[in-house]
Amino acid sequence: MDTVPFLAFVATRADDAVHTTVEELDDAELPPGDVLVDVEWSSVNYKDAMVTLPGNRVARRSPLVPGVDLAGRVLESTDPSVPPGMDVVVHGYDLGVGRHGGFATRARVPAAWVVPLPGGLTTRRAAAVGTAGFTAVLSVEKLKKAGVRPGDGQVLVTGASGGVGSMAVAALARQGYEVVASTGKGAAHEYLRSLGASDVVGRDGIAEAGRVLSKERWSGAIDCVGGDTLAATLRALSYGGAVAASGLTAGPDLHTSVFPFIVRGVSLLGVDSVQTPIGERRLIWSIVQEVLPGATVDAMVAKEVGLHQLASELDDVLAARVQGRVLVRPTAR
Repeated sequence: MDTVPFLAFVATRADDAVHTTVEELDDAELPPGDVLVDVEWSSVNYKDAMVTLPGNRVARRSPLVPGVDLAGRVLESTDPSVPPGMDVVVHGYDLGVGRHGGFATRARVPAAWVVPLPGGLTTRRAAAVGTAGFTAVLSVEKLKKAGVRPGDGQVLVTGASGGVGSMAVAALARQGYEVVASTGKGAAHEYLRSLGASDVVGRDGIAEAGRVLSKERWSGAIDCVGGDTLAATLRALSYGGAVAASGLTAGPDLHTSVFPFIVRGVSLLGVDSVQTPIGERRLIWSIVQEVLPGATVDAMVAKEVGLHQLASELDDVLAARVQGRVLVRPTAR
């Protein structure tokens, strides 16, 4: 069987280092799967940057083509539900961590991971939404199911200048919520207001310090930070409020008490975008255009890069120098 060469950004462990190169691979080096995709777009995520760190526990194979998101057109398929010519988006599961991902011009994936793009959603916009936007919309839906409604009061978004946070600000504002964005970056305030935040606060503006329960302030929250920030958010939730938590940039530990739960009846909702069942995943993508309109998503794209510019972009992500979405066009030179 003839193989087809393609370009890929490859991360390889070597002793205590991780080396990245742009290489020519062929189809025989792709993992098994039902669907071969011509990758038109991917995007840069924090997890993609983490696989380049020495000693990281994110990458589960070496060499690895990172890229936890991809969007493109089906080239070949053994599954009739995902025919050739269909525009699709794929993210999560083992993509870009346990098997080759989206930082390449071709990818092969199981059909059970594939989401057909809803009509009107381009592959570029799907990549711009990506895991970050999907996680944000999933978080909003969880808040709604927990009973947090527009008009109930202010909704807090922590880590608001990041990918998930900024998408969450935009998605909440679009649906009529009064959004307060929390960020440690003063330069991001204007950007967050442009996405729909009615106010922007620092980390010390989330809750009163030194109290088991703070003044009731937030009807709900989307937390992308974890650690002490999540603990502070729980202390300041209004009675019956809820927080949807998806991040751990402030650390994996949560030091809190039972009082928010047993005195105010608040809920802590876990949000996982990696193993989300495909049925729920496709449902979330079916409403993406309603809550994250194309013009909003386009305005959040900071730049487009090719495979040869990826290494420096991943460094910028690790150094928290990125605001907005960075798209990857694998065919770009």
